[in-house]
Amino acid sequence: MRTEEDLLTVRHAVRAATLRVGFSIVDQTRVVTAASELARNAYIHGGGGTFTIEYPTRPGVAGLRLTIKDDGPGIADVAAAFTDGFTTGAGLGHGLGGARRLMDEFEVLTAPGGGTTVIATRWASR
Repeated sequence: MRTEEDLLTVRHAVRAATLRVGFSIVDQTRVVTAASELARNAYIHGGGGTFTIEYPTRPGVAGLRLTIKDDGPGIADVAAAFTDGFTTGAGLGHGLGGARRLMDEFEVLTAPGGGTTVIATRWASR
């Protein structure tokens, strides 16, 4: 993800992936919204990055795993970044915390100066 157009490509790819997994329209919207926010964060704060879609399974359940990685400055205070209202820019401050609430599993790997990787998974049924 290096351009604004790449963000649109991510949204389309994730929408197609949610259809492949068989998510309801509500869950499709949740996953696409989370993906859009995470991709935008990597683009704005991390200078771009990579976006990977995987299809994990567990007995009787299909899922969708999104991995977003950037080589930006990292997140100095992850706990603060999850707090509603926290922003390092002109946004509303619902990004990371909001994306976490939309997914079933959410992991952030980051270090100051070492970039950030977010791994977010949503299961088709819980």
